[in-house]
Amino acid sequence: MITVAIAARIATLTLDRPPVNAISSEWLEQFGARLDELAQRNDWHVLHIRSELNVFCAGADIGQIRECINAADGPDRMLAYVAGIQRLYARIESLSQVTLAEIGGAAMGGGLELALACDLRIVAFEAKLGLPEARLGLIPGAGGTQRLTRLCGRSVASRLILGAEIVDGAEAARLGIAQWAVARAELPSRAAEIARHIAALPAQALRASKKCIAAAAEPGIRGYLDELTETQRLSTNSETRERVAAFLDGH
Repeated sequence: MITVAIAARIATLTLDRPPVNAISSEWLEQFGARLDELAQRNDWHVLHIRSELNVFCAGADIGQIRECINAADGPDRMLAYVAGIQRLYARIESLSQVTLAEIGGAAMGGGLELALACDLRIVAFEAKLGLPEARLGLIPGAGGTQRLTRLCGRSVASRLILGAEIVDGAEAARLGIAQWAVARAELPSRAAEIARHIAALPAQALRASKKCIAAAAEPGIRGYLDELTETQRLSTNSETRERVAAFLDGH
């Protein structure tokens, strides 16, 4: 259902729950288990999330949603289910390593929310992305209203969420949902290239940069203070000192 392979400082997490990688309680448990495994290792700098299927992730398991709604304790079950997705995505967002979502097919609802929890997104032109929960009388409650608004602004978030609009990969990149859009045939190689490039950068600098970028979403001056703190800390890092010396020496 979910596998992880590590090579060249890249942890590639592959989703493979046919037919559409629907998010079930078992899916959440397995994803969390894979993150637990990765937490025990320090030989990876990038988490590359991809799908073995034509679909990236179609979102919530509708069968499980139906069970929640029909159960006597339906509201409590629904709350627990969505809260579990929120916790997983918050965990992904808080990773110190860089996260990249490779989206070759549909990323709907919880599937797009998974991608939004990542630092970076690359999509195929042909991919379909959306948060269409309003069509079912629901909301994108696994972080979608918050992360899409922070990423693209209220205007874009309102367009997609209130209109339950689905966009292709090219439009997603134009709106700022994804950083790159390429032809589907080129997607795997381009995503791998991006992952390799980032994995080759100093891990401590990436962690510090992620921390400061996250602070920018908060009011006040904390982000500026974090920049000073991290700059001071990195100045004593051996890899930083070696790279600066090599640069100054013209290497």
